[in-house]
Amino acid sequence: GRRAASKRFTYGLKGSTILAALLNALLLLVALGAILLEAVQRLAMPAPVDGPTVAWVAGAGILVNGATALLFLRGREGDINIRGAYLHMASDAMVSAGVVVSGLVIWWTGLTWIDPVVSIVIAVLIFLQTWGLLRESVEMALAAVPRSIDSDKVWDALRALPGVARVHHVHIWPMSTTETVLTAHLVIPAGHPGDAFLDTTRAMLKGRFGIGHATLQVELSGAEAGDAEVRGC
Repeated sequence: GRRAASKRFTYGLKGSTILAALLNALLLLVALGAILLEAVQRLAMPAPVDGPTVAWVAGAGILVNGATALLFLRGREGDINIRGAYLHMASDAMVSAGVVVSGLVIWWTGLTWIDPVVSIVIAVLIFLQTWGLLRESVEMALAAVPRSIDSDKVWDALRALPGVARVHHVHIWPMSTTETVLTAHLVIPAGHPGDAFLDTTRAMLKGRFGIGHATLQVELSGAEAGDAEVRGC
């Protein structure tokens, strides 16, 4: 389980899920590099391939990896780590499918160069998916606003709260691959609206934007908010 919060790690080790997602994407890229290298070597020096045997073995791989990928299919949109695991299994299934196709084509035509060419095509297709996973992982590691959240809409929702004259110092970042944090300063000239207002605002942020941890600071004048309308400040 995740390590509990401590004096040093006040959020516990929830951020380790982001590091895991980044590592997962990097490992996928390394694996793709190995596939491409082997394919290029086989293209330069074609070797005999037992088409039927290769196709049968790869067919079993499709069943195993495809079935495993289906287990991660439903949760892949909500957690980048699940998406990474899904991509791992789906990539293995795609490679196996490519091997089946190339094995059958080689069996029928004797063209051994088909095998490395199919491997290269599949590697490129997987790379396009992996690159998106890597980009999102890096963004999360750099505390960017999660892609699932429109920061402009968050600003507008906070501004629309009753009694709020201005909003500033809004920061939104991922605490983990599934949890989001927000801090914001609300300028309310009429005075502190009470705990019920804050509870309602937090519930709104969680319900509308999936922000589960919100820290809201109420100010009467906002004298320090000279850059109040600068998003991200």
